[in-house]
Formats: sequence, structure tokens, C-alpha cells
Amino acid sequence: MEANSAVALFLALGIIILASRIAGALARRVGQPRVLGELIAGVLLGPTLLNLLDLPVFHGAALQGTIDDLAEMGVLLLMFIVGLEVDLSELAKVGKVAIFAGVVGALAPVALALPMMLAFGYTWQPALFVGVTLAATSVSISAQVLLEIGVLRTKEGNALLATALIDDILAILLVSLAVAITGPRGEVNAGELVGIFVRMGVYLIAAGMLAWFVLPRVMNWLADRPSLEQSYGVTAFALVAMFLFAWSAEFFGGLAAITGAFLAGVGLSQTRARLRHQIGDAVSFIAYGFLVPVFFIDVGLKIDLSAFPASALSLSLVLFAIAIVSKVGGCGLGARLGGFNNQESLRLGVCMISRGEVGLIIASLGVTAGVLTPDQPLFSSLFLVILASTLVTPVLVRRVFPHRSEAGANA
Repeated sequence: MEANSAVALFLALGIIILASRIAGALARRVGQPRVLGELIAGVLLGPTLLNLLDLPVFHGAALQGTIDDLAEMGVLLLMFIVGLEVDLSELAKVGKVAIFAGVVGALAPVALALPMMLAFGYTWQPALFVGVTLAATSVSISAQVLLEIGVLRTKEGNALLATALIDDILAILLVSLAVAITGPRGEVNAGELVGIFVRMGVYLIAAGMLAWFVLPRVMNWLADRPSLEQSYGVTAFALVAMFLFAWSAEFFGGLAAITGAFLAGVGLSQTRARLRHQIGDAVSFIAYGFLVPVFFIDVGLKIDLSAFPASALSLSLVLFAIAIVSKVGGCGLGARLGGFNNQESLRLGVCMISRGEVGLIIASLGVTAGVLTPDQPLFSSLFLVILASTLVTPVLVRRVFPHRSEAGANA
């Protein structure tokens, strides 16, 4: 008997969200970030172990496409929240260090990964996407560790938040460029490349000005309307803005939809503080309570590590080495050029190692663009590197930073 698709989806989503919450809680119990537990849960629910969507109870229900669409919505919400949390005043305090470390730290993984992937026999399209994926950083993991040991509000902690912002912006632009030039034909000539840059540039300027100057004023005006039910209406209009910016980024700019979502978040970060917090809280409930867990689990549902060939282990080790060296060395060098001393530069570089959810977002965009394939060793290797970098970062951060008593003595 074939399962009703809608009813089967209800069951699948219930299992996915429950597994995500349990795995995340277990990860936190052992001192690891929640995202690590969610990623592992996704792998266990996928073809590696349970193969959830192929169980008899789901027979005949075409669920993968719907779950993929929900996962993409989760990605948009994640990047919208990142944009909403932009604080330019904090960025300005350590601007020089953040700019140097963010730029060098984002470009170094691409510069190291691209030739190495070509040496492994891959074409330039997947090689470029691997480099762009490794350019990403998940600041939430390092920030949580710094908060736990009492050093988040130090010079290095502020630099981490600002550098991660620069890194996020560059990673978003790099992935948008990668999607644009690794299109269906897999080739692009010089004239087309110039056209892509012009199209992207025009859109970014126009959308950026709209987000920065118009969007917050419109939202502030809407929030003052007595007829607007603020608890729901403001959030609804914020989501409308996010979706429209996400759509316009691809339709007009040839950019990834997450770029538009990020721009919408940055624009709304300029609204009144109470309104900004109201939007952030409401969107976070939707994102982390529903759609973001679907995204993390969905990644695992597409990966079969049981079929991971031993021959690809060397590639995984090489990518992991690039992931470590490019961030510690790249961000560290940038921080040194920006004015940090050697110890401060090392600490900042170590904090930038974790790829976490941002790396997964970019890797999943590679799948959507048809450049990466989930059932091939390259994507599995990338996934392992993202897992490993997420796991090793808290350990390394605790090693290079003084703990509370030491931080207090040095203050």
C-alpha cells in the first residue's frame, strides 16, 4: 500500500525534528556544538544506516523533493539571521584586523584547494566549489567556546565576530560567483565573465542601497501602524522582504538566493532595536524550531558513508589539512598585517577553523548547481572535513586561549 504523500511527510518531519533536537542536546552534554550532533543524526537517518525515506512506511511517497525545498528555506533563514545580527559599530572597532584577516582567510582556502583538487584529477568547476566551501567559517561555535571560558569580550573575541562578518560576506560573494560561472555548460568566456561581474555588481549596488536606505524605513513605518498586528504582521513583512530579496538575487543579479536573504537581514539590522529584536526572535523560532533542523538532517539523508571508498581517504586528509592551514595561516597572517601580535593572530586563526553550517550551506548550493554530487566521494570527503573541523575547533580554541582565571589575571 502506497503512503499518502502529505501524511508521510508529517511523519518524516516529526522524526527529523525529534532526532535533531535529541542529537543536538546530546552534543551539548558532551561539550560539543549542537550542529555537530544534528549532522551526525542526519548521517544515521540517511543511507549510511537507517535509510529513513526508503522505509516501508514511506513507500510510494515522494518526499525528498519537498524536504529539499524546506531545507533551502532553512538556509535562507539562517543567512537572513546572520545579516540581521550585523553590528557595524563592533566591526569598526577592529576594522583593520577584520578586513585583512577576513579577506586573506577567505581567499587562502581557494588558493590552496584549487591546484590541489586539479592535481587529484578533478575539473576546475568542482575544484573551485571545494575552495569556496572551505572559505566559509561558522563563528557560532568558536563564539560559544569563548563565552564559556569568559574571553568573548576581549580584543580577540571582538575581532573574531568582525572577521567572521567579513568572511561571511566574501564567502557569499564567492559562492555566488562560483554558481554563476559554473553553469550548465561548464564553461564561460572572457566576455561572459565580464558580463557576470557587471550584472552582479549592478545588482549588489542597487539591492544594497534598497536594503540599507529604504527597507528599514519602510519596516519602521509599518511597525508604527496601529492597524498592524505587530506580533505577527511585522514578522510577516520581514519574511516577505527576505523572500523577495532572495528571488531578486537570482533573477536579476545571477547571484545565490542566500545573498539576497543576507542583504535583507543587513537592511533590517538598521531598524529600531526593539523591532529588530522582535523580528530576530520570531524568525529564530521558525528557523531553529523547524526549518534549520530539516536542513542539517537533509544533508545526511543524501550521504552514504557506508559506501565511502578507502581510496578517497587521502583526499579527505588533504582537504582537512587545507581547512586547518588556510584558516590558521590565512586569518593569522591577515591579523598580523592588521596589527595583532603573533599570539593574538594565532588565536584568531584557530577560532576561524570551524566550517559548520556555513560550509554545509555552500556545499549544498554546489549540489543544487549540479557541480557536486552527494553520492560521490568528493562530497562525502567535504562533509567529513566539515564534521572534523566542527569537532576539532572547540578543543583547539580551549588550548590557545587562557581560561577564566588566566583571563582575569591578564586583564
